[in-house]
Amino acid sequence: MPISDAQPRQQSERPPLLEFKDVDTYYGELHVLKGVNYRVGTGEIVCLLGGNASGKSTTMKTIFGIVKPKNGTVTYAGETINNLPTAERVKRGIAPVPEARRLFPRMSVRENLDLGAYHRRGAEVRADLDRVFALFPRLHEREKQKAGTMSGGEQQMLAIGRALMARPQLLMLDEPSMGIAPILVQRIYETIGEINKAGVTILLVEQNANYALDISKRGYVLETGRVVLANDSDLLRDDPEVQRAYLGT
Repeated sequence: MPISDAQPRQQSERPPLLEFKDVDTYYGELHVLKGVNYRVGTGEIVCLLGGNASGKSTTMKTIFGIVKPKNGTVTYAGETINNLPTAERVKRGIAPVPEARRLFPRMSVRENLDLGAYHRRGAEVRADLDRVFALFPRLHEREKQKAGTMSGGEQQMLAIGRALMARPQLLMLDEPSMGIAPILVQRIYETIGEINKAGVTILLVEQNANYALDISKRGYVLETGRVVLANDSDLLRDDPEVQRAYLGT
């Protein structure tokens, strides 16, 4: 049952680190994001829920500069970033963990991690590497192993670790549970919570609504490129349309 007649109901009370205002995004003539408004407060975990072709991944690409809005504004840390190149966004503290992880399979774990810090130098890089290994001891054990020979869950750990090597303020996670054994999904979500407690703001795109709503403070529901619901995660979980569409109840 569609929920497209619903309206967003609640916004973050924290100062926004990231904000979309009336954003329209296109692929050629295809109108993908349609007047979208998001607000991600500093220090929050905010989730985006929606089915296939709802606009979730396009949101991530828009934040990262792969796709530019035709209308509206995207602001980060109080500045409009519509026309900033991707490399500059990384330098300012935005780091993605893309869907399907996008690692360099023939390179080692350590080499993939080093690439995450390509724009940084000095002792801080070594300190960040130690922090990643503390979060994911399995990566330390497999430091010299080629990324392509690791399991899906281990690769997801590596993708998150690589993003953390950029020392982000905003970490964007696109479908982190996809193709991963449930026992490792649980560990990855525990680690996401630890990363957030360390001060990193997180925007989470996830089809597994149970995981997303458990860990996030607030959420948005997308349908065919429009925000149809926005509320605290516990209230979204109790919404009957969300339950039917995403929770299987």
